[in-house]
Amino acid sequence: MSEHTVKSYDEELTHLTNIVARMGGMAEAQLSAALMALGRRDSDLAARVVAGDARIDELEQEVQHFTVRMLALRQPMAGDLRAIVAALKISSELERIGDYAANVAKRSLVLNQLPPVRPVSGVINLAKLVQDILRDVVDAYVERDLDKAIRVWNRDEEVDDIYTGLFRELLTYMMEDPRTITAGSHLMFMAKNIERIGDHATNIAEVLHFQVKGTPIAGERPKGQSIAIEDEAGE
Repeated sequence: MSEHTVKSYDEELTHLTNIVARMGGMAEAQLSAALMALGRRDSDLAARVVAGDARIDELEQEVQHFTVRMLALRQPMAGDLRAIVAALKISSELERIGDYAANVAKRSLVLNQLPPVRPVSGVINLAKLVQDILRDVVDAYVERDLDKAIRVWNRDEEVDDIYTGLFRELLTYMMEDPRTITAGSHLMFMAKNIERIGDHATNIAEVLHFQVKGTPIAGERPKGQSIAIEDEAGE
């Protein structure tokens, strides 16, 4: 990002980037903690994840207010305008990621009241992949690393394919033992939440590319097989 004649302008742009980067770090931490709560059947940790979602929401509001102020006072153009709009869009994506991580934690609280079921490990493996992708895209934003962003974009298909396989495994598991239907249904929704986190990470990669280059990523987003399931709204 080029320096401006007015030093405070550069400081404002840096501050905006830092807020979004902080949101990204918090979203990563929320997903990691939700995953840990699921694997360890730790209801206290799951409850902390649910409560922690409010702080990400607050930071998104801070980004919104700060970007409106910059647009009004600085009247940015070209790369500066793209950077400000990108921060606004990426903060929205990260807020949704926080919502989905909280949804996973909420369902963990319910699962912990039920007997353990084997497919939990499959959900955890999907979450670890998405966790890596989220970490990479946040790093790409901070570093303005387009190569890393494009690698994230290309991994969306991998997430879709693993999610589809997990969905089918859960269906088979529930058909074989109807006593697992309640737990299996919660795991299905958790898997969908995690898959959606991957989608939002891919969205961030696309926004970053436009911010840096001023053009969309060439070609259509790679997509694996998709299975329709009701998408949970963030709470």
